[in-house]
Amino acid sequence: MKERSKDTQTLFCSIVLNNMKRSSSFLIFTVLSLPLISAVGWELSIPSTTTARSRLRVREGSRFKIAIFADLHFGEDSWTDWGPRQDENSVNVMSKVLDAETPDFVVYLGDVVTANNIAIHTASLFWDKAISPTRDRNIPWTSLFGNHDDASFVWPLDWFSSSGIPPIICPSVSNSSSWSSDDGCGFRGTTRVELIQEELKAAKALSYSTIGPKELWPSVSNYVIPVESSDDSIQVVALLYFLDSGGGSYPEVISNAQVEWFKTKSNTLNPDLSIPELIFWHIPSKAYKKVAPRLWITRPCVGSINKERVAAQEAENGMMRVLEKRSSVKAVFVGHNHGLDWCCPYKDKLWLCFARHTGYGGYGNWPRGSRILEITEVPFRIKSWIRMEDGTVHSEVNLTCDD
Repeated sequence: MKERSKDTQTLFCSIVLNNMKRSSSFLIFTVLSLPLISAVGWELSIPSTTTARSRLRVREGSRFKIAIFADLHFGEDSWTDWGPRQDENSVNVMSKVLDAETPDFVVYLGDVVTANNIAIHTASLFWDKAISPTRDRNIPWTSLFGNHDDASFVWPLDWFSSSGIPPIICPSVSNSSSWSSDDGCGFRGTTRVELIQEELKAAKALSYSTIGPKELWPSVSNYVIPVESSDDSIQVVALLYFLDSGGGSYPEVISNAQVEWFKTKSNTLNPDLSIPELIFWHIPSKAYKKVAPRLWITRPCVGSINKERVAAQEAENGMMRVLEKRSSVKAVFVGHNHGLDWCCPYKDKLWLCFARHTGYGGYGNWPRGSRILEITEVPFRIKSWIRMEDGTVHSEVNLTCDD
């Protein structure tokens, strides 16, 4: 592991500050803007059974901490001995991270399940199990989609040999799940919309996941969540944007329609660029290829594993051009590549970061962990590091610069 030196980070910060137009009202968000957050910022489609959720707010005298769980891949080969066992191992990873970090919020960064390996009526059973460590601790969370979450079931060829199709074992159902054993275990897939609907029914008002604007479908998880100040003023500390990068039931891409949606949304909520913005999606954009370390992770990048090439989206439709023009955008966070966990600066303007492979599902045997984000309100700062399953911490990086 090679970490950035303070001198190098100071140099990068100075470059950023020289290229950014700093607003004197850095954290001010007026009373008039609050209706925009509820009416424009959120595209809610919550089942009637869901209790109203509270606003995300920095705790007084504290910092706002986010844990990112990426590529859990629950539900793989559930008819085997090892399939359920790796799901239990993934639960253990999340539990250790949650207990060590006690985050205020959790982001499930896609590929929560491996739907192409789930031979049951609904993948939401496994989705529910993946969410359970966070829900059981009464920690709010949100989720977005990866390329495996609604992929079509792939029939194993050996099922058609003399051994035949094995008995399909449904996972245990939590008391909060709306699924009934009377539904049986068939082979119909589960759509993105159904996954969010089932999550919200079982959420106890803790889920901030959202069915985004229908005009963006088949892309579904497109929405924004504000993090508010610890005081009583109507002041937003940061805006968290979530986008569906596709895959599974449709191409791996952020569409032009999503780009236009983001431009409209961000210009409405943050017209003077005074509020820091963080961006989350699953599949890295092609820009990640441009900043990727060639072999070893050296400064200005920060991370510990660089074991594969970036597997980027199929096309670039202008999203990165929009982000690089917004000085308020501090970082983008993705998953998808299990063997990458670095953060690298892009065009001296923003950070492109991978999360850390959290689940025991999916490819690769690299040690599991979680990327942690910590937002300090005054003075404003975003810091990130990786918390491992064994309790160790590494790859700390400052994603903002001091005035």
